[in-house]
Amino acid sequence: MDAASLPAALELAAGGGAGLSPEKRAVLGSSLLLLQRDYRFDRVWFWGCIQGVRGAYYIAEGLGPDRAAPRSRLYSLNCVEWSLLPPVTKEMIAQAEQLTGRFQGDPSFAYEFSEINAEDAEKLIEGGKEISIKEEIRLVATIEQIDRAVGIIPRGAFVKTPLQSVHENRNFEGLSFTEAKKLSSYFHFTEPVNLKNKTLLEKADLDPSTDFLDSLEHDVPQGSWTVQLEKGGTVVVLRSLLWLGLTFYHVPMTKQYGYIYFGNGEKNLDLPFML
Repeated sequence: MDAASLPAALELAAGGGAGLSPEKRAVLGSSLLLLQRDYRFDRVWFWGCIQGVRGAYYIAEGLGPDRAAPRSRLYSLNCVEWSLLPPVTKEMIAQAEQLTGRFQGDPSFAYEFSEINAEDAEKLIEGGKEISIKEEIRLVATIEQIDRAVGIIPRGAFVKTPLQSVHENRNFEGLSFTEAKKLSSYFHFTEPVNLKNKTLLEKADLDPSTDFLDSLEHDVPQGSWTVQLEKGGTVVVLRSLLWLGLTFYHVPMTKQYGYIYFGNGEKNLDLPFML
């Protein structure tokens, strides 16, 4: 969610019970603005918080003019001092997927690969790679996984230009109350996968400037999202059951929308058996 409207946005997304203390909100309100100035970001989003055993990671994302470009990710342990996370790679994500259990809250904590055999360990050592992974690497890989899987926006909020860059749609005035209740009105804000597999006939009714992302209606498994009306039916709230703690809100007929994550950074692998 946008750092400029953080206090109001936190109130709209607080129906799940998670949130920030008044002290943390006040500190974030000033530190995120300083972060945007110091790193010269076009926009700063407060991504959320991953709770560890001994502490919590507060995450922010810095964006440039092209909203689809890779984002700069930063974390803080006290909401004041921010550290830049390294760019994520496929190798980082593959390593992080092998780890289970809670985060520790210490960026320098090293996880050992318990399930790796001696032959694979020898190959890693010969290649100059470590057989352990720091929590800082696991953190940025987990953020990337969550953004890819459940980072969403309403349809029409962003437009794709002929130069393939993505910008905020200045003409976006929010979804109607009817459309806001449908999963098909929300898109994954990441590289599309299902869209590329559609036939020309299926693409005929799509607007290439706004319908350039995958919608939520075909997410696997079916039923991994809940849609609820809150605040007297004035706010539409979507919650992910795959990554518990991810909350998206949108006030229909307005430009107010955003998502935030408050959780322990663990994927709900039991979801297919719960549906």
